Amino acid sequence: MKVVICGAGQVGFGIAERLAAEQNDVSIIDTSPRLIQAITDTLDVRGFVGHGSHPDVLARAGLEAADMLIAVTLHDEVNMVACQVGHALFDVPTKIARIRAQSYLQGHWRDLFSRDHLPIDVVISPEIEVGEMVLRRLSLPGAIDTVNFAEGRVVVVGVECKDDCPVLDTPLRQLTDLFPDLQAVVVAVNRKGKVFVPRSTDSLIAGDVAYFTARAEQVTRTLSIFGHDELPAQRIVIGGGGNIGLYVARELERRNPKARVKIIEDNQARAEAIAQELGTTVVLQGSALDRIILEEASVGDADTMIAVTNDDRVNILSCLLSRELGARRMLSLLNDPNYPAFARGLGIDAYVNPRQITVSKVLQHVRKGRIRGVHSLLDGAGEVIEAEALETSPLVGKPLKELDLFDGMRIGAIIRGGKIVLPRGDTVIHARDRIVLFALADKVKRVEQLFRVSLEFF
Repeated sequence: MKVVICGAGQVGFGIAERLAAEQNDVSIIDTSPRLIQAITDTLDVRGFVGHGSHPDVLARAGLEAADMLIAVTLHDEVNMVACQVGHALFDVPTKIARIRAQSYLQGHWRDLFSRDHLPIDVVISPEIEVGEMVLRRLSLPGAIDTVNFAEGRVVVVGVECKDDCPVLDTPLRQLTDLFPDLQAVVVAVNRKGKVFVPRSTDSLIAGDVAYFTARAEQVTRTLSIFGHDELPAQRIVIGGGGNIGLYVARELERRNPKARVKIIEDNQARAEAIAQELGTTVVLQGSALDRIILEEASVGDADTMIAVTNDDRVNILSCLLSRELGARRMLSLLNDPNYPAFARGLGIDAYVNPRQITVSKVLQHVRKGRIRGVHSLLDGAGEVIEAEALETSPLVGKPLKELDLFDGMRIGAIIRGGKIVLPRGDTVIHARDRIVLFALADKVKRVEQLFRVSLEFF
């Protein structure tokens, strides 16, 4: 596949890194010579210095022969114009744009990005995606990662196995015997930085981070089995009143009226603006690194401190200061891929990576076959994929125990006619079943082949 990316920042770099590693033909455009030099020195991509929406620059990058245009510059308007130019002058089949300003995304303007107006096939809003992930973390505080599939009926959850985890040193196949009615499957394990797909004879040990798929209504019980009985947060302090902080506060007011929410925003004009927009949320003007402000926000009594400023270092430090003051849990926004391991070592309970979320949304449209959803885990070490099984798929028609499934992938759930089926050895996949599975990064291409239409089908 030939792809042109506009924007060589952290998101553009992350997308280029994944696509280039999978042998795609990637060109990337940015106005910064420094960023283009850095990305071409690091990745097997072609770099072009210039404005991402200018036709001559897009032509030099080879857009006339491209299968996809991905516009992820820092400016919404540049991203939108790039897609318009790609459609009008180069007839690019698929156009993806990152749109951050919420004004463009309001429901009554939904026709703006239609083919007759601004022809953008996929609009990605990182603020909404990140905000929804933060809200899921608040509702499931025992999880360090949560992703929804199958319209929310299947949830993939990452959970840390601590020393008191009740299922340590127990072969995974015995979990089915111990909890026969539990609709959950462990699909991946991160052990000391090494990610692997467990076999039924493997056991979990203290320090592992296990990823399991479960029916949405059984996630809380499954977390309890792993030793996590934390209650959903009701007293919440948000450091940072930007788009993400505002979205989280607004949705908490709507979804959980009993929650007591406070926002700390450094910019006075912004603090006044969001105070006017919100109802019950208390807005404090000041720095999330100011101990006096944190004490005024009663962070010592908070169930969760959420740090979502634009500065990773401020987020990390405000979480640590909040913990010192007595906050029970910390959740940090981290853009830099080098920070998560460092932050967890300091005791920050969970983090959200906007780059990983955006890359996952893009990969959903890059993947071949009947792919309905993709989420990249563990900084690209693997992917959770939701895909539809076609009649020609080699997965269809035989019990799972008779299939020659390769190492590095594991099926976590099967959705059939609206019902969730737990995969067992005698389970048979039917045509049009939707499969949620985990695959290591180097196995994703083989997974795609399982869900592609065979030429013999026509």
